[in-house]
Amino acid sequence: MITIALSKGRIFEETSPLLEAAGVVPTEKPESSRKLILQTNQAEVRLIIVRASDVPTYVQNGAADIGIAGRDVLLEHGGVGLYQPLDLNIARCKMMVAVREGFDYAACLQQGARLKVATKYVKIAREHFAAKGMHVDLIKLYGSMELAPLVGLADAIVDLVSTGGTLKANKLVAVEEIMPISSRLIVNQASFKLKRQLIQPIIDAFAQAIA
Repeated sequence: MITIALSKGRIFEETSPLLEAAGVVPTEKPESSRKLILQTNQAEVRLIIVRASDVPTYVQNGAADIGIAGRDVLLEHGGVGLYQPLDLNIARCKMMVAVREGFDYAACLQQGARLKVATKYVKIAREHFAAKGMHVDLIKLYGSMELAPLVGLADAIVDLVSTGGTLKANKLVAVEEIMPISSRLIVNQASFKLKRQLIQPIIDAFAQAIA
């Protein structure tokens, strides 16, 4: 049995064509089903539906053999013990620094000011600002990141930006790109050794589909 860990939403939608290319079709739609374990048309393959941030944990600990996770999640999680054979080039966006309109971010950089930065990507933010030699106070948030600069909780945020619509609606502007983000195929290393005959065809089908 091969277990594939996926999260609902954009990643699942953009993964579905890749799964179909590998001949794997869930028997129920995750959007309409309340089940967390979904069977597929292949008796030896099942899907589990988990939070995006939990996908690496399930794969790392062997509860899933394969998973699909964003580069942001993998960097924040650490990705230790995970085989990452493919960048699937899906769910693409950018990790950005954003501030409220009118905030002089460039001047803060030049003056070496100490910034308050709100983010759920604490590890990524810490490494980014440390590389620039900047002193920051990081504030961990789990959602509504855009609110933080508007109410004075933070000077800046570090968050994923896709279209920029949410920033614009809240009178924020992106001032610096940290890195491009896309989703990766991840595989438990022990599973890859023990179940290679089942896992390799899935990897190959994904590779052909994205090519």
